[in-house]
Amino acid sequence: MKLRRLPALIAVAAALLSAPSAQAAEYPNPGYVTGDIEAVHDPAMIRAADGSYLLYSTDQYLQIRRSTDRIHFTKIGSVWPDGAPWTAPFTDPAKPGYLWAPDISFHNGKYYLYYAASSLGSRNSAIFLATSTTGLPGSWTNHGIVVQTSTSNDYNAIDPNLFVDASGRWWLSFGSWWTGIKMIRLDPATGKRSTTDTALRSIARRTGSTSAEEAPFVVQHGGYFYLFVSWDLCCQGTKSTYRVMVGRSTSITGPYTDRNGVRMTDGGGTQILASHGDVHGPGHVAVLHDSDADVLVYHYYYSDATPLTGKLGINLIGYDSAGWPYVY
Repeated sequence: MKLRRLPALIAVAAALLSAPSAQAAEYPNPGYVTGDIEAVHDPAMIRAADGSYLLYSTDQYLQIRRSTDRIHFTKIGSVWPDGAPWTAPFTDPAKPGYLWAPDISFHNGKYYLYYAASSLGSRNSAIFLATSTTGLPGSWTNHGIVVQTSTSNDYNAIDPNLFVDASGRWWLSFGSWWTGIKMIRLDPATGKRSTTDTALRSIARRTGSTSAEEAPFVVQHGGYFYLFVSWDLCCQGTKSTYRVMVGRSTSITGPYTDRNGVRMTDGGGTQILASHGDVHGPGHVAVLHDSDADVLVYHYYYSDATPLTGKLGINLIGYDSAGWPYVY
């Protein structure tokens, strides 16, 4: 390579890195991971005090995996090895104890786990809270229901995500389909719904012929709050059409707008990851602020997988010159 070409190549590389991933010809493949990475749906991950990683996912009684290097994962048990009978009024009788969408964080010297109990297509749903001092299997204390819905509601209490802002206020976003993504205020002392601020805020909603939007996750970077959501169909194997959309706001409660300025409550969203090649339906993301980068965890389906179950995907998140996230 002639040295006079080097500045031009550097300029091209910089342009590619700053370009929105929605305009990229291809999205990155999931990063290299090994071990117990099959049958991972709706993953969420946290860095434990000993430096290891704990990964929680949808499954019977919520599965827990552990990794020392963010590459090799080993299944170590479940949140509720003795069962979770308090969730039975909301779950599918054919799948007892099959619980959804764990959200993990650490506050007040404890791990907080918000998770959902429901069945496909139902609004008979509830979001529960559990806490633990170790985050390990069998160490959890049930604190009951945080929010629940029924057929009388036009929204759905699944897919929780907790965000604690710089002022110490606790916010829970959640939702799936129907009238979209909601946000409520929580009481930091209990982890339950606030009794002084009971507003139900709408922060994202599809428009047009489909209401297929779910799995919110809020991240703060710089002067913005970023709302990640998943659009379209999950859990259809290689026919899954899940894709990851994002918007941002200067306020935790919105309005969130996409790169083109369209509000997410008006159907807006900027796509940052979607099906490509042998990767189908990437979605239901969670973000971990790690020492090297923001880490995106999600599930996807792979054409060569046998059986065709969800698989763990991990990538990193960067931010372009305009402050918009991209996946690499």
